[in-house]
Amino acid sequence: MTTTKTPARGWTTYTINAENNITAFDPAARVPEGQDSFTTEKEFAKLSSEWPINRFAELWNSFAGAPPFGDLNPVKKFTDRKTAVARIWKAVQTLTPTPAPQAAPVAPKRAKATKDATAKGAAPTTREGSKKAIVLEMLKRPEGATLPDIMSATSWRAHSVRGFISGALGKKMGLKIESAKREDGQRCYKLSQ
Repeated sequence: MTTTKTPARGWTTYTINAENNITAFDPAARVPEGQDSFTTEKEFAKLSSEWPINRFAELWNSFAGAPPFGDLNPVKKFTDRKTAVARIWKAVQTLTPTPAPQAAPVAPKRAKATKDATAKGAAPTTREGSKKAIVLEMLKRPEGATLPDIMSATSWRAHSVRGFISGALGKKMGLKIESAKREDGQRCYKLSQ
């Protein structure tokens, strides 16, 4: 199957022959006859749609480790055709001095809403009545709160309470939580002042 197309203006054209040799051609260069050619990832996917799946691994392994692909490692197989096309397309971009465009321009993703940064030393804010607020109030008490106290107030299991104290309060909110064993053997958690 030979595809003869006029290369898109300004896009690098790639050719692939039966021996899996891929060559990049400058947009102004004439592409030789008798080789399959593609200029975008979408065209490469269409061109390779009838290939046996093992040809992708053979193609990848033919240039993996060779200059300028020195950092690529050989593979035994690809999980699926889409992954193979995407990885090979990305790899052949190193043959081009400037990256080739994708099949179609994609609208930029919307930026996620960010939370306002709390000032250093400002009291953490929580939604009133939430489990986080309940646990924080318990930890602010002079005697603190034991693991069973927090478990009964939140209906959480022990591992969830420990993870919440370490992750949500300690790492995310930056709070210092003291942990000590009481005389009765119960572990008590308290918010450091």
